[in-house]
Amino acid sequence: MSIAHSDSYTEARAHLKDLLDAAERGRVATVRRDAARTAVVDVERLRFSLASPSTPRAQVVAEAGEWSVFIPGLPIAGDGETFDEAITEMIVALREYAEDWQEHLSTLRTTGTTGRWYR
Repeated sequence: MSIAHSDSYTEARAHLKDLLDAAERGRVATVRRDAARTAVVDVERLRFSLASPSTPRAQVVAEAGEWSVFIPGLPIAGDGETFDEAITEMIVALREYAEDWQEHLSTLRTTGTTGRWYR
């Protein structure tokens, strides 16, 4: 997956078309300005994603001397001998899940006539 990133506002202005093209294709497009990093996102893809109902809450279980963290209904979990190990593994799993969603977001298409997004 290609990522469009500019390390400065000046660089972003010089490559604005590339950033906008990447966002329209559903790719990661970011601009760094000082310490802040901002995402450039196609508004219709964002609207579609935000409108999808989802309120996941992580659950933590201690069992048989180990810890597990999971989000019911999602294929995300982390396990470890300690709580911290389980949380660290969960963070890795969440990052991988986010990467998968980024790829999924880039494959959304419109119906053409209605302009609605579908998977």
